[in-house]
Amino acid sequence: MTDISAHEERARSESVLSTAIATDPRDAAPLGPTQRPIPSFPDPPPLAEHGPARIVSVCNQKGGVGKTTTTINLGASLAEQGRRVLLVDFDPQGALSVGLGKGDPRQLDLTIYNLLMERGVDTEEVILETSVEGMDLLPSNIDLSGAEVQLVHEVGREYILGGLLKPVVADYDYIMIDCQPSLGLLTVNALTASQGVLVPLECEYFAMRGVALLMETIEKVQGRLNEELSIDGFLATMYDSRTLHTREVLGRIVDAFGEKVFHTVINRTVRFPDATVVGEPITRFDPSSMGANAYRELAKEVLQRWQHLT
Repeated sequence: MTDISAHEERARSESVLSTAIATDPRDAAPLGPTQRPIPSFPDPPPLAEHGPARIVSVCNQKGGVGKTTTTINLGASLAEQGRRVLLVDFDPQGALSVGLGKGDPRQLDLTIYNLLMERGVDTEEVILETSVEGMDLLPSNIDLSGAEVQLVHEVGREYILGGLLKPVVADYDYIMIDCQPSLGLLTVNALTASQGVLVPLECEYFAMRGVALLMETIEKVQGRLNEELSIDGFLATMYDSRTLHTREVLGRIVDAFGEKVFHTVINRTVRFPDATVVGEPITRFDPSSMGANAYRELAKEVLQRWQHLT
């Protein structure tokens, strides 16, 4: 009886030890900046054919949160994955057009303003190629600021952008609309034309304050104009792990929106404005940089989400 008890005791000890080793926190998946285990995002398979496109608005009424930077670099990263992408500059400031090397947008012969306000202009006429293979641009300039006033009296004014994009939906896999930092008629047009919304959020206190208003606008569009609209995800931008404030804000974002927050986080770096100056995505300007790799990871993450939605 003594030998059997000793044997059983040794077996129990080994079992406890093996369980402890198996649950050693060092063996668990590492936590990312969002304090969730970092999943592995595989490279997406090549497409057998292109289109029809999923239309996504990159939207936040607060300026300076990384909307244009995200539109450019996520678009370029999707193109690297063999997807055909159309970027729509729907901001009168024309930052997207400048960031893609189109110089002074005021010098462009045709922009999205002409498409909105003039008869006889086809969408294909306005689209420009970019330096990234597989990624095109529908440009904008300051003229677009007048469109919001002029469209007020148009019948079905909220649906105009969607109608203009319809002829090219079959030519692309994704159409990304860079919205202006407001919740006016242009932004409502973009949301009405879209299936999804991607919300960049700066990891800073004031960036959180305006989210409730944005959510209210999205809900109104869902209820009155576009019931298919959904939030594809919240993207934390300008993250700096060295500051407690940044980490706390990111924690609040995750607490508020849960799995809607992308695991990929975009860190603050001077390489983004440097890339803007030369008019190229960071994936071309500095392809091995931390910023370029972050947007490549984001592209794989959003493709994994979108493949169940398109």
